[in-house]
Amino acid sequence: MDKQALVIIPTYDEADNLEQLVQAILSLKLAADILIIDDNSPDGTGQLADALSLKNRGRVFVLHLGGKLGLGTAHREGFKWGLKRGYQQFLTMDADFSHPPEAIPSMLAGLQRAGMVIGSRYISGGRTVGWSLPRKINSWAANWLARWLMGLKARDCTGAFRAYREEDLKIVPLGKLRARGYSAHLEVLYYLERAGARVVEVPITFVNRQKGQSKISGGEVRETLKILIYYFLPSQGARCPECGWGKLESLS
Repeated sequence: MDKQALVIIPTYDEADNLEQLVQAILSLKLAADILIIDDNSPDGTGQLADALSLKNRGRVFVLHLGGKLGLGTAHREGFKWGLKRGYQQFLTMDADFSHPPEAIPSMLAGLQRAGMVIGSRYISGGRTVGWSLPRKINSWAANWLARWLMGLKARDCTGAFRAYREEDLKIVPLGKLRARGYSAHLEVLYYLERAGARVVEVPITFVNRQKGQSKISGGEVRETLKILIYYFLPSQGARCPECGWGKLESLS
């Protein structure tokens, strides 16, 4: 029997936030289950996730990854897990309350008219709270470069707060995605837009985390630059042999 929606929450050192977030999602009374994917957190997040799964049997599930493999890897594993079990809708969100749980119902409802819904910081009504000026500049630059180099049309190309329909998510060649970190969002959006899927954006207020530490590192920035260049060069009839990734393969 098909299930309705799966909320995918990657975690790394989110013990201070996870239980409260799970309770907030379950309190929405949606036809949605939760999948927590823990990146081998040293702060006990994985054990807390297991306890929440036992407490909410049949509604909360857990995947344990073997190391700190990144947000992109976690999302890929979550998509594969949910597709195998027949979920019809998927929603990805961070575990630190930067993505408002109260926006989940409207985002899932938006899948009635679109294949993908982005909780957007960069359309009218969307905003960020608690960001430093350098972070605002970095985010703006990444989104501008994504639109310019990859030809993306969405205003918020890098955000992780997204909802997908099963049939549209199946368009994405999950096994071919290169990124392990946040830049996997760019790849997924690229394939969906390239295939003609309808993508809509709804405004959200992104609030900077109150507990825990940001996971964005210098390595994430470098990987994002490689992803941008990788998807830009084939469109120019070129390739990037020094990056070791070869030529972009077409959708089948």
